[in-house]
Amino acid sequence: MRMLRSRLTIALAVAAVGIVAAAGALAQSKSTLIGKLEGPEVVADPAKFPRTFKEAPQLAEQVKAGKLPPVAERIGQDPLVIKPLHEIGKYGGTWRGGFTGPADFWNGYRCCSGPDHLLFWDYTGDKVTPNIAKGYEMQDGGRTLVLHLRRGMKWSDGKPFTADDFVFWFEDIYRNKDLVPTPSAAMAINGKQGVLEKVDTYTVKFKFPEPYYMLPDVLAGSTDLAGQAWRGAFGLGGYAPAHYLKQFHPKYAGQAEVEKKAKDAKFDSWVRLFFNRSDWSINPELPVITPWKTVTPINTPTWTLERNPYSVFVDPAGNQLPYIDRVVLTLAENLEVINLRAIAGEYDFQARHLDLAKVPVFIENQAKGGYKLYLDPGDYGGDMIIKFNLSYEADPEIAKWMNTTDFRRALALGIDRDQLNETFWLGTGTPSSVVPADNNKYNPGPEYRKLWATLDLKKANEMLDKVGLAKKDAEGFRLRTDGKGRLRLEIMTLGGQFLQFTQIAEMIREQWKKIGIDLVVQEVERSLALQRTAANEQQLGAWNNDGSEHLFTFPTHVFPFDTIAVVASSGPLYAKWFQSAGTQGKEPPARMKELMAKFKRAYGVPEKERIQLGKDVWKITAEEVYIIGVIGMGPASMGVRVVKTNMGNIPSRQYNSPDGKTPTISRPVTFYWK
Repeated sequence: MRMLRSRLTIALAVAAVGIVAAAGALAQSKSTLIGKLEGPEVVADPAKFPRTFKEAPQLAEQVKAGKLPPVAERIGQDPLVIKPLHEIGKYGGTWRGGFTGPADFWNGYRCCSGPDHLLFWDYTGDKVTPNIAKGYEMQDGGRTLVLHLRRGMKWSDGKPFTADDFVFWFEDIYRNKDLVPTPSAAMAINGKQGVLEKVDTYTVKFKFPEPYYMLPDVLAGSTDLAGQAWRGAFGLGGYAPAHYLKQFHPKYAGQAEVEKKAKDAKFDSWVRLFFNRSDWSINPELPVITPWKTVTPINTPTWTLERNPYSVFVDPAGNQLPYIDRVVLTLAENLEVINLRAIAGEYDFQARHLDLAKVPVFIENQAKGGYKLYLDPGDYGGDMIIKFNLSYEADPEIAKWMNTTDFRRALALGIDRDQLNETFWLGTGTPSSVVPADNNKYNPGPEYRKLWATLDLKKANEMLDKVGLAKKDAEGFRLRTDGKGRLRLEIMTLGGQFLQFTQIAEMIREQWKKIGIDLVVQEVERSLALQRTAANEQQLGAWNNDGSEHLFTFPTHVFPFDTIAVVASSGPLYAKWFQSAGTQGKEPPARMKELMAKFKRAYGVPEKERIQLGKDVWKITAEEVYIIGVIGMGPASMGVRVVKTNMGNIPSRQYNSPDGKTPTISRPVTFYWK
């Protein structure tokens, strides 16, 4: 490790002869690093489904030994057929990657969940396609969605996957107030909850009191109805393995029994035990429908996932997918170690946590490491954003300024984005507000790209004076209005991430000195960041708004929407108010409520009206500066990708989005070793 570290130090020194030279080299390489968007396709026509099936050699051996049923019985009559990008692959091998610890659950969802969404996006990220569900139709003027499941499909333990798993989830998990105390907005339209009903073994209905035209997108996106792997650990997801989880549920096992099980397993309640047992990343015994399943959990130094023998995924030739036997994610204590290992060629496919600033080093070491470097720019407005916690309450003075629009705007005007772009993005990003790319259908207009997103120190200082912060101390920092000394803001950053958030925040700290703002940068571990956010303790938070290009299915980084697994929030109490239809949390101010109302209304109207409502949501977001946009539409957020040159079916460019769980949108089940 010491030798590798010194190699990295030397390589970085060589690459950093000058930032201008590095950026120039990168600009020259863009034509080869940013390719054409491409990807595999879902075959939806049953006439094109394969009639016979083949399987991985080790599974064939288990069939011969009588340990597994024949492959056709395991897959069922309606396989999920994926046409690979380039060619039919070969079986075998291990895919090596890195992750940063138990809170880095996105790593596994992105590589290995399949995904297990009922519907999903095509490789462009724009069109909804069949997935775990074979097909769907909307009825009753958009009030009912009928889902057709795949006949003969099985859980990873061989038990049937049927409509009963949906009914169990809805009746016994989702509607159990101990498990899900706050109903999800994804299961409601205009604040009115829907119901889920069984039609027959392989047909279910989602029924709502009003039209819910957005529901297919909701099932495709990374939402509360996005499958077991992503949401099962929170009692959400849309379905659950009833035959397994009933043993941990008081309705079926009895209250005394589940409480005893919880106590024996050292959990403080049966609810905590239930969530642990339904966690895709933690519990190797959990039956799953993902193509790979956890065998060594995420809370160990090596998160290992192995092929699911009952995977419903196949290629057009009838080969059961995935081609690759197992995925091994190795713990790295920080971002530097992940980048070091990637540069040294120790990873087979890695995009998460790779540092754009090291691109010249990646280029230099491609041949030696046996990999190729790709760049996948995102369509979202912020590779880095700064979230104001609008529901912050611990310090009334800070809370007052968080909720003062011109204060937020002034801070946004105090950032020198060009300096940040050249230093940390090598000139590849776009100084920007939080709005998505200009070609996005919800983009509110070109004038919003730079709204409150340009450097203007004179105007920023004038605005801060005007709102009541004209008094300064001897060092030029603005004073609190309650007589308690200097106004000091805290920004929470994370180490070991895909961008150098701490270093970027330190540069912003220096820039804000020119407008009299004292910023304290606090780098914390991700699990602690999640705790602080949930406890409403964060003041400012540095993150990105990836996924916001899919405004209605990944709004987490647009306004206070999500109450689960959010690293930084623009108001967790407001999010709770939104999710509970006003019964919990804290009521937001009028402009935020207007945004939330438009967002909700968009789910029940046809696309033309939805697009206009989406533009309105982005207008309010940009005008109010609930979130400061810094640099966006670059490859910095999980768009720096290294792939071994002998791995097949790799796209030259992939749609970069958490809503598409990239690289899952490129269907890793079709990746193979040549």
